[in-house]
Amino acid sequence: MENATKQGISVEKRSDLIDRRVSVAPMMDWTDRHCRYFLRGFSRHTLLYTEMITAAALVRGGRRDLLEHHPEEQPLALQLGGNDPAMLAQAARMGAEAGFVEINLNCGCPSDRVASGSFGACLMQTPGRVADCVAAMKAVTDLPVTVKARIGVVEGRGAAANDELREFTARDEQGLLAFVSNLFDAGCDALIIHARKAVLGGLSPKDNREIPPLRYDVAAAMKRAFPNLPIVLNGGLRTAAQVLEQLQVFDGVMLGREAYHRPMLLAELDRLLCRGTPAPNTEFEFVIRRMAGYATERLRCGDSLPAITRHMLGLCAGRPGAREYRRRLSEGARRAGADESVLLALLSIPLRA
Repeated sequence: MENATKQGISVEKRSDLIDRRVSVAPMMDWTDRHCRYFLRGFSRHTLLYTEMITAAALVRGGRRDLLEHHPEEQPLALQLGGNDPAMLAQAARMGAEAGFVEINLNCGCPSDRVASGSFGACLMQTPGRVADCVAAMKAVTDLPVTVKARIGVVEGRGAAANDELREFTARDEQGLLAFVSNLFDAGCDALIIHARKAVLGGLSPKDNREIPPLRYDVAAAMKRAFPNLPIVLNGGLRTAAQVLEQLQVFDGVMLGREAYHRPMLLAELDRLLCRGTPAPNTEFEFVIRRMAGYATERLRCGDSLPAITRHMLGLCAGRPGAREYRRRLSEGARRAGADESVLLALLSIPLRA
């Protein structure tokens, strides 16, 4: 297994790698190992997250292949889904052994599939259970243990639910304060707040990302209430200017689909935040040759070219020639026997800045 442990990197040094100012959200079916390798080419410091991996899949199924990653993906955090403290502790230990720099518990996903397993956003309704999960994971690893959550949970559908998802009442505030207080007391090392309510059973995952209103003020109130708890803001951030504005309030920001569809944003933020180390080379030719080398490696391991290239469609976003780039990349990767030469052929496209 490719991991930081085999490279001799200690737990303490792995923790030191974390710069929480900018991270990319765990996104199911999106932030797989190929996506993460691609995004790492735009920022050496951005904290990347795996897709959510259920603790049961790791512990009961022994699916250690789920933890495999390329060393260049680091710094990389593992997001776990689950609600059983003992099982999460076992999965966290496996994650630490695999070389991740952080273990994150998903308390924010509102999908029906996740809710049916009694984890994700519905865990916010049992703050004591979440605290027990955090404490159990911290007991078995020295890695930071963090939580990703929403600002609240609404169940059902209809007029009453629609009204509730748009409000944030004193009762909502007390519930969120109690949730965060339990996390703090359990030793949670950082809280990522998606600044919307989660609607269980009434909205699709896509609608859950768009319909509940963003409440940055609520997240900011949690930062004021818990000044010693690092809090990262997630939700609706699109531009470097928005990120820099929110970094005046929060310890970090987490980008989602904007970073996926426009990865150059990560490079822009690296430059603006003066990271202190040379920025990665993001010239088109360099990025393509880097990914061609990676594709050669992964094709030998049995991966398909479309599994890799589907994450690269945003490389030329906003540039003349982007449509032709996307067309040739998509069509070429699907041809029988397609290999890294499909990527190298893209170098002939006349792109302009």
